[in-house]
Amino acid sequence: MASKDSSGDELSDKQDNSEDNFGLPDIEYKPLDQPSETAAPAQEEAPAREALYAEEETRVPESTPSDSYTVEEPKSKAPVILAIVIVLVLAIAAYLIYTFVYLPKAEAEKVRKEQLAKEALLKKQREEAERLAKQQEEERRRLEELAKAKPAVGTIETLSARTRRYYVIVTANVDDDLLMDFAKKLSEKGVSTKVIPPFGGKNFYRLAVADDETFALAQTKADAMKADYAGAWVIKY
Repeated sequence: MASKDSSGDELSDKQDNSEDNFGLPDIEYKPLDQPSETAAPAQEEAPAREALYAEEETRVPESTPSDSYTVEEPKSKAPVILAIVIVLVLAIAAYLIYTFVYLPKAEAEKVRKEQLAKEALLKKQREEAERLAKQQEEERRRLEELAKAKPAVGTIETLSARTRRYYVIVTANVDDDLLMDFAKKLSEKGVSTKVIPPFGGKNFYRLAVADDETFALAQTKADAMKADYAGAWVIKY
């Protein structure tokens, strides 16, 4: 009987529990504050996961195809501008050197050469003048000596052809006889003369008392004889 009562109590207890569980099967449970045996491995893996996350955060991200693409920047124009500036500076420097250095030197050299040429010309003219003056002085002295030492009788010569020399003429006449009479008077004084026949479309006979190779020398002789022959002049024959 007792066994029946215990079984009856158990049955009644099960019925009461089934009513509380709404007919669901009984589930064993444990309090949440009590750690289970499976919780320990999860707690051990937590620091490892945190370290892994930290390592992933600090890891440098690998370059992607978009990162490897570099945008080509526009080329700088500074070298071109610098080259232009250098060329301009060189051109200006060359112009300044040509204007203020080369041209003044060239002008000074030109002036110096012109001055040297003028000096050389003046020197040549001076030497020529001195030579002519010396010749004229020598001729004057010679004529003075001849005047002092006149021959007893002068000669009279009649030219038949042109000689291209310069003659000192003291008289001219269309009548050769009258001209010859004057020549004879001069011959008596020791003066030698030369009769020049008419030429150049003129019918005058001319009487020369001296002659020379150049006009200047002949004119010097004519000037020296003006004391004796006031109207002496020079012609070329």
